[in-house]
Amino acid sequence: MTDLLQDLIGELPDWLQQTIVAVIVAVFAVAVALFIHALLFRLLRRFAKASESDSDNLVVKRLARPSRWALVSLALVLAARETPALEAMWERIGGLVMPLMVGWMALAILNALVEAMVLRADISMADNRRNRRRRTRLTIFGRIATFVIVFLTIALMLLSIPGVRDIGVTLMASAGLAALAVGAAAQPALKALISGFQMALTEPVVIGDAVIVGGEWGWIEEIKTTYVVVKVWDERRLVVPTNKFLEEIFQNWTKTTSQLMGTILLYVDPATQLDPIREKFMEIVAANERWDGRVRHMQITELTRDAIEVRFLVTAKDSPTLFDLRCDVREALIQWLAAEMPEAIVRSRLLPVGPVETAPLGAPSGEAMAQMAAQ
Repeated sequence: MTDLLQDLIGELPDWLQQTIVAVIVAVFAVAVALFIHALLFRLLRRFAKASESDSDNLVVKRLARPSRWALVSLALVLAARETPALEAMWERIGGLVMPLMVGWMALAILNALVEAMVLRADISMADNRRNRRRRTRLTIFGRIATFVIVFLTIALMLLSIPGVRDIGVTLMASAGLAALAVGAAAQPALKALISGFQMALTEPVVIGDAVIVGGEWGWIEEIKTTYVVVKVWDERRLVVPTNKFLEEIFQNWTKTTSQLMGTILLYVDPATQLDPIREKFMEIVAANERWDGRVRHMQITELTRDAIEVRFLVTAKDSPTLFDLRCDVREALIQWLAAEMPEAIVRSRLLPVGPVETAPLGAPSGEAMAQMAAQ
């Protein structure tokens, strides 16, 4: 093909001939690569739509763009082998372009696979502890792998630059000093990376866990390599360093299962009959659809001079449902007590210990009588 082009433009200067041939060959190679890519992904999209899984469509969508440019780069490499002018031009930029394309493809494949596996780990079901663990591991390992791919891609691109390569050789000659400098500079990044591995392997928390951190109650929304995002019940977000979950004490309400047990405290008068309250409590809980059918129990946990502390135990499938169930039961019991047993409401009693003497109207006060006696 190059010989035919040179014959057609043989009357032009040599440098101009080489430039025109290089441009025409490059354009032809790019057009062929784009045509092959369009044909290939048209077939892949058809196969993905025929599949019942949404993950196939996600993978094809994620790979479409980086694979297009990767095919273009590959076509230019093949064309450069047959065209000296194009080869000379490609040698100047190929060292940067090819690592970039390879890293981009690796990132696209990684993200597509991670998102497809996350899509399969459905956390909308009631008992979702296993799927939440899977999502957490995929998220953490995906970010760590992304960091490694980006680091290697940038390193390969920099090594293709002669000046940077010479600096690298110089640093290798003084390996002791370089190791100390790099170790000191990379300590926070390496610590965060190791913390991410620890979070993925030990699993002190996973996405969706109900936790209490720093006196705030909420759910684990995101887990990064350096921090964890906790969604508080009032829609606030707490950004907590990863090390806090590895080095300090916190409460995890859903460590083994999403099912929880909660308490409702009620204070009634010491003279109250407790059996009617117990019967009504059992009735209220049984009629509430948020109760999971495991535990409903009433206990007397404290007795003071003015009140009896009654503790009710209920269970639910997860923390939001449990909170709503506790509020429902508390409200229903208070309304029932006010309507059916108002005498059970706590009150303060003031009883006299003896007769109280009062002075008749118009009688002089004690101070006036003392003055009269002195006179």
